[in-house]
Amino acid sequence: MPPVLLTKRIEFAAAHRYIRPEWDEAKNRAAFGRCYNPPAHGHNYMIELSVSGDIDPTNGMVVNLFDLKRVMLDVIEEFDHKNLNLDMAYFNDRIPTSENFAHVLWDKFAVQRDIGALHTLRLCEDEDLYAEVTTGDRPNKATITKRYSFNAVQPGHEGREWDCFVTVRGTIDPMTGMVTDIGALDQLVKDRVIAKFDHKDLSVALQRKSVTGEDLGQDIWKELAPRITQGTLTNIRLVPSRDLAYDYAG
Repeated sequence: MPPVLLTKRIEFAAAHRYIRPEWDEAKNRAAFGRCYNPPAHGHNYMIELSVSGDIDPTNGMVVNLFDLKRVMLDVIEEFDHKNLNLDMAYFNDRIPTSENFAHVLWDKFAVQRDIGALHTLRLCEDEDLYAEVTTGDRPNKATITKRYSFNAVQPGHEGREWDCFVTVRGTIDPMTGMVTDIGALDQLVKDRVIAKFDHKDLSVALQRKSVTGEDLGQDIWKELAPRITQGTLTNIRLVPSRDLAYDYAG
């Protein structure tokens, strides 16, 4: 049988600020926007750690959940309620972006011997932004996912709120600590997706009598993929309701 994935979530709180001391204020603000604002801003982070392994025939588990939780709590304790810029030496030479932070945490978990093989680490700043690192992303790649929302009418349905998750993968920029320029991505989605679909009839916006979630995901991909200049678009996820989601990956 193929290996099984087991995922455990744990929350913690920390603060950070995006800043390069050698840059002037104008350059920092242009690169980092509100994340540059002093003194720092906090997040209730959530870490989702996925481990891979074979099912132990004696207990039916990939890894003992008590051991996994204990290890995760031990690792997170070092960062909980800390200012990542001021209190954590890991960020003396790099900005504590979600991407960089995810790699720091990966290194901490990679040396643990009681939790099986690491598969994926997802670090959520909030419900709208998370970074992911997998075994294939070592040592300096990651994915970043940003959530956007718009309200649109699908033919045959009443207007509904659509959550659109845009995922970009790439190499972490050593100067900014980011896979892609989030400000530029926000503006691109605003111009090419929100303006096109928000409070619109999808059949009119796409000039089709029938519009499926698959159609919409494909169209958003075509709008964004060729215009993202830093990183590569890897997935569009559309969520029109709590029990339905569409994924399109080109």
